[in-house]
Amino acid sequence: MQIKKFVAPSLKEATQQMKQELGLDAIILGTRAIEGDKRFNMKKMYEITAGIDEPPHSKTSKNIGTQNVSQKSLNFELDELTKKIFGKTESRPIPAEFSLGSEKKSTNMVFEKEINEIADTLHLNEVQKNITSTLVKHLNNSVGFIDESNLENYLLSSMASMIPTTSFKVSKNKMMKIALVGPTGVGKTTCIAKLAVISKIIHKLNVGLISIDTYRLGAIDQLRIFSEISDIEMAVAYEPEEMPKLVKKFKGMDLIFIDTVGRSQKSKDNLDSINKYLQAAQVDDAILVASATSSARTLNDVAEKFKTLNYNSVIFTKVDEAVAYGNIMNLAVNHNKPIMFLTNGQVIPDDIVSVNPSFLANLIYSGKLYK
Repeated sequence: MQIKKFVAPSLKEATQQMKQELGLDAIILGTRAIEGDKRFNMKKMYEITAGIDEPPHSKTSKNIGTQNVSQKSLNFELDELTKKIFGKTESRPIPAEFSLGSEKKSTNMVFEKEINEIADTLHLNEVQKNITSTLVKHLNNSVGFIDESNLENYLLSSMASMIPTTSFKVSKNKMMKIALVGPTGVGKTTCIAKLAVISKIIHKLNVGLISIDTYRLGAIDQLRIFSEISDIEMAVAYEPEEMPKLVKKFKGMDLIFIDTVGRSQKSKDNLDSINKYLQAAQVDDAILVASATSSARTLNDVAEKFKTLNYNSVIFTKVDEAVAYGNIMNLAVNHNKPIMFLTNGQVIPDDIVSVNPSFLANLIYSGKLYK
């Protein structure tokens, strides 16, 4: 496989360069924005990494060595991307400033001091009072059974046991229809783009896109441009009655993502309108997309009101913009909804991370994002 990068002032121009040089069979392996240098009046540029299989007649003994190197390079990039998104996350270190130390102390007074400091840290990182109280109770019950130097590990273990998570389940056995739902401005369309590329490149699935976001200015154009550069078929539904026909159009696909319009959780009529589309499409799964920068009260309201759309898991976006991560635990615990992914930037598909309870416990307690 031949791999090459193309840079242009827009994604469309970069895609045109790719098609002119590599042909229509080229596939997009990744995209990213490159900030310009104001000193030289350079504007933002866009980079596409693309690849294409060499035709059989070109695979002569003369270029076998070069082809093997290109294939190894592609495999390495795909392996690195897979590790970044789905790799081990439970071994993240706790920053030194939150270490409780290893010197043995024997009195309950010392334990009480350490536990109070832990409670303060949880409060600082916006873990709700009821959850903090439960964790403190666990720690107090552990006094006399564990060494003080293990108190932090016991805390993280207790936190992890309270946080439900789930994995992104994909299969070639039958077509899955997955809708992303959530309030305005949380990044549902970007999430769908990331999941679509992951499904196509890493999981080797045939993917289709259906947008029902016909209200937001430019929403359809945004998804259409992505579908063109990633060679993923897309359709638009303007009425719920169109959904069965569009689903039938994608017969043979392994996975269909449905991009819904962002609506306020306060409008029951708007949520009911979205539900009509999802019911018409007979979706197999719905995922709530929520912003990590939202307040605790807002997130709680969103999580509660969007239950009318029967979502089963949550993706938290804008984690790179948040100053604390307690809300992730608050939503998961209070509403018993597992967390599936975190997104930490706009790069497709790099800036998305699969999570597990240990990773989230470390993230929430340390207050540090590892990107």
